[in-house]
Amino acid sequence: MGEVVCVTGASGFIGSWVVRLLLERGYSVHATIQDLGNWKETKHLEAMEGAKERLKLFKMDLMDYQSIQDAIDGCSGVFHLAMPNTIDAVEDPQKQLLDPGIKGTINVLEAAHKAKVKRVVLTSSVSAIIPNPKWPAGKPLDENCWTDLDYCRENGIWYTVAKTLAEKAAWDFSKEKGLNVVAINPGTALGPILPPDMNASLAMIVKLLQGNKEEYRNFFMGCAHVKDIAKAQILLYETPSASGRHLCVESIAHWSDFAELTAKLYPEYNVHKFTGVTQPGLVRVKNASKKLIDLGLQFTSMEEIIKDCVSTLREKGFLDSSP
Repeated sequence: MGEVVCVTGASGFIGSWVVRLLLERGYSVHATIQDLGNWKETKHLEAMEGAKERLKLFKMDLMDYQSIQDAIDGCSGVFHLAMPNTIDAVEDPQKQLLDPGIKGTINVLEAAHKAKVKRVVLTSSVSAIIPNPKWPAGKPLDENCWTDLDYCRENGIWYTVAKTLAEKAAWDFSKEKGLNVVAINPGTALGPILPPDMNASLAMIVKLLQGNKEEYRNFFMGCAHVKDIAKAQILLYETPSASGRHLCVESIAHWSDFAELTAKLYPEYNVHKFTGVTQPGLVRVKNASKKLIDLGLQFTSMEEIIKDCVSTLREKGFLDSSP
């Protein structure tokens, strides 16, 4: 309470919620964005309760160390979320994803180490856990699993390569420099949108409601409410005993499970009915995020997550109320 912390990628879907909850808890926040002149990045942050007194915006480029150092100086903690995020094909994986993901993360950790922060909460992803075809069949996925990088490279799944290598680089840095790092590995983040634009995960929901048949089998292993993910990050920062990786999903579930429940809740939409085993080998687990649950986090149900998604998409004008 009353501490100054830095949130990178603060204008994004998850980052905005982290900033909002930190302000509600009395923190002062150094929030990094890409363009101080872009109202789509600034307006919703500046409108938050407590922002006028305790929020300071910084222009930051992950490849520009000095811009990172400027934002982190004077902070006692860092929440590192900044990372290009796309589920679409990329033209230049090295420039668009790998460099900002890996080198950008190291730049943030270097600045955090120089500023002598007490802890860095790294937002990794289930994309650093799956896909892994070598994981034993029938064994539930957990924090011990790492994405098969060769498989991802061969199949052009570059976002997962970037997230995995970024997290591994963070653990190497932590071990070498003695920097206190704790990681969260969220599933597909869903729920109320604070920024003005729709993000990639909500775009998936719109496509699903419009009848899209894509299975997202290479990276979907469950979802989590965006507010729960933000709560979990603050919980990890405030809990000294927390260490290592933390899977953050409402449950381990198949994309077909999510689609089936969406179709049941909203029969008026043309939701595709998946048949057969859509994600072979993925074992369903209800309380998969045991480490976070043991720390006291209570997860929002998948049903409420879906309802919040449809509500926010309608409210923002991204989805017709009567298809």
